[in-house]
Amino acid sequence: MWRGSRGRRVAERAPLRVAFVNIPRRLWAGGHSYQRNLFAVLDRHQPGAIVPVLFAGMNDAADEIATLASIPNVEVVRSVAFDHAGRGLLSALALGLDRPAVAEFRAHRIDLVFESARFFGWRLPLPAIAWFPDFQHKRLPHLFSRASRLRRDLGFRVQIASGRRIMLSSVSALQDLRQFYADPANGVSVVRFATEPPLALLATNPFDVVAQYDLPARHFYLPNQFWRHKNHRTVIEALAILKQRDFHAIVVASGATQDPREPGFFEAAMKQVQARGLDKSFRHLGMIPLEHVYALLRTSIGLINPSEFEGWSTTVEEAKSFGVPMILSDIDVHREQADGIARYFGTNDSEALARHMSDVLASAGPVIARNLQASLEERVRAFATDFVQLAQETVRSVQPR
Repeated sequence: MWRGSRGRRVAERAPLRVAFVNIPRRLWAGGHSYQRNLFAVLDRHQPGAIVPVLFAGMNDAADEIATLASIPNVEVVRSVAFDHAGRGLLSALALGLDRPAVAEFRAHRIDLVFESARFFGWRLPLPAIAWFPDFQHKRLPHLFSRASRLRRDLGFRVQIASGRRIMLSSVSALQDLRQFYADPANGVSVVRFATEPPLALLATNPFDVVAQYDLPARHFYLPNQFWRHKNHRTVIEALAILKQRDFHAIVVASGATQDPREPGFFEAAMKQVQARGLDKSFRHLGMIPLEHVYALLRTSIGLINPSEFEGWSTTVEEAKSFGVPMILSDIDVHREQADGIARYFGTNDSEALARHMSDVLASAGPVIARNLQASLEERVRAFATDFVQLAQETVRSVQPR
């Protein structure tokens, strides 16, 4: 196996130093959770195989970086080269190389670059894996401006044309790739992720968290960012239907409220909640600590994910980890991910969602704080193994320059 572009042969057992670029939680909570989870499961299930080197901008949140740095074997590099993604992209496209970023990669002896929503140039002298989480801009083009849709499409195409190994998170995404871009000759791998919540984030008494937010013991949980395609609207309509039938249900929601593509969307939705008299039925908590997210999930009587589109849902994975009943929108990836252990409703079918919610409420037993499922271990181990195998294959396939 060759290490990077330096032409120095190293033993197969030597850890690969893989570069990751920090994903701020406020911009993409799912991406942030993905990286944190990946680093943790690599350390636990594939120790010594990979050293994640996280490159963060000087303006990135210190507390988030500190949390990631606390994971064993994770190295953190802070540099202004990662503060201005747009400037780096222009350089990568025009000159073929994001020089400041690549200089940092060289200085920290990087073997492999993991690209996620960041392109470092077609002349990148290091092997790279490009993670395509989903193809939302193709499936839901109306949610993107023409410029942002073209920019995202261009990003995918230049990564494919630059010979990146493509990593997807679902067979559903693979089908989309084949439909919109064909199969890249440089190779495609599906690596399904599984989440393993850190035990430190499960130490808080879940019922204390429920009491802290003054929530009822019986609640549904909806931990999605408040973006239009996450489809909170259908949940609000379902609550209105239940209210008309004198059926009391509570949905607790959390997550970021600002969508840069549609400022003011959250405020408009909450005005609808108020106009329908659902203030006590739909409770939005905003961004809350991760330990509180897990507490509310573990004590909920069911997870609701009404999303119109997903690549591979972090919230569904987390619900599976604890054995939480799930009510999911009937999209292909949810069928693939939940594997028959969920209730489904059409993305616009608020009547079906209301029916599922009333059925779950009627059949729910005593409120408990669920623990991690025994089946989680196998899924997480497979995720770590598949990722390491892909990383090693990608490095082996690149000849020294």
